[in-house]
Amino acid sequence: MPWSRLSGPKVDVAIDMGNPFLNLSLDGFLKIGTVAATRAAAEDTYHILQKGNISSHDFEKTLKKMCKEGAYWGTIAGVYVGMEYGVERIRGTRDWKNAMIGGAVTGALVSAASNNKKDRIAIDAITGAAVATAAEFINYLT
Repeated sequence: MPWSRLSGPKVDVAIDMGNPFLNLSLDGFLKIGTVAATRAAAEDTYHILQKGNISSHDFEKTLKKMCKEGAYWGTIAGVYVGMEYGVERIRGTRDWKNAMIGGAVTGALVSAASNNKKDRIAIDAITGAAVATAAEFINYLT
């Protein structure tokens, strides 16, 4: 099976919150938050280059968007990882069902926090469960 590796600088950060639940949630927040902030920076860089000029307003707008996107997606990742860990502890086993339940609860919580109606909350819970379960199955394949 072909595979490739992208090598670059390796950064190790260790933050011990004193509790595995908090450690995993913070780890998910930092990893996915960093990815979201980087994506926002790349997207805005593309738009600025298309426009052809750079202003301090563009820089400030990009920085705000990076912080907003990083915090939003980092929070969702932290909630998901925490939910999956909690379900694993309650069930006493580690399998795809933990991802499904964690995804469903996270989808429902994020939807409810966005003041959606109950039908939309149910759809978002199903979507969260489906995406998390699919990601878990893909991890099993590799």
